[in-house]
Amino acid sequence: MAMSFQQQREQMVEKQLKRRGIKDKRVLAAFMKVPRELFVEKRLQKAAYDDRPLPIGEEQTISQPYIVAYMLEKLQISPGDRVLEVGSGCGYVLALLAEIAKEVYGLERREKLGQQSRQTLSRLGYDRVEVKIGDGTKGLREKTPFAKILVSAASAQVPQELKEQLKVSGKMILPLSQGFGQRLVLLTKRNQDSFSRRKLQAVRFVPLIAD
Repeated sequence: MAMSFQQQREQMVEKQLKRRGIKDKRVLAAFMKVPRELFVEKRLQKAAYDDRPLPIGEEQTISQPYIVAYMLEKLQISPGDRVLEVGSGCGYVLALLAEIAKEVYGLERREKLGQQSRQTLSRLGYDRVEVKIGDGTKGLREKTPFAKILVSAASAQVPQELKEQLKVSGKMILPLSQGFGQRLVLLTKRNQDSFSRRKLQAVRFVPLIAD
């Protein structure tokens, strides 16, 4: 007998997240609640809880669940935080963020994906999540400052505007291209002009494209 999506979601949290060291209770609870199968095409729903990224159209992907959980845990999001995701794609990470943070904004360069994510999020009741269509490297200046910024696409360097839009003591996580690979980097803004930088694990993301 095939497992229900709820059972698959529970198994994902146990085997893919907890066993790999994800401990943040609010992150785990968000993954237990958000229906990942509704953020992918119907033909891919059977694979929604596989331990891998999946295509979402427009040459983009929905990231591997563990990598998303890892990034969210490293950001140490508080319930009162205002959070921006750059490269929000199908909206799955925005839904997870909405379960954890107070204010959630997404920036997606591809209009079709942005519109789809708005529809999915609205259908699931995440009406307070705002999805904007535009160049992710420019950020969302009218909503600054952000306590946390998550970038779901890789670039060679940290976009300057995103650094400026992060509040002092805020954190940003993003994949940076280095040589032939990519590595997650966690930035913490110490003051207006300086950041601490911590290199994390190797990853593989689609590129962040500026206009």
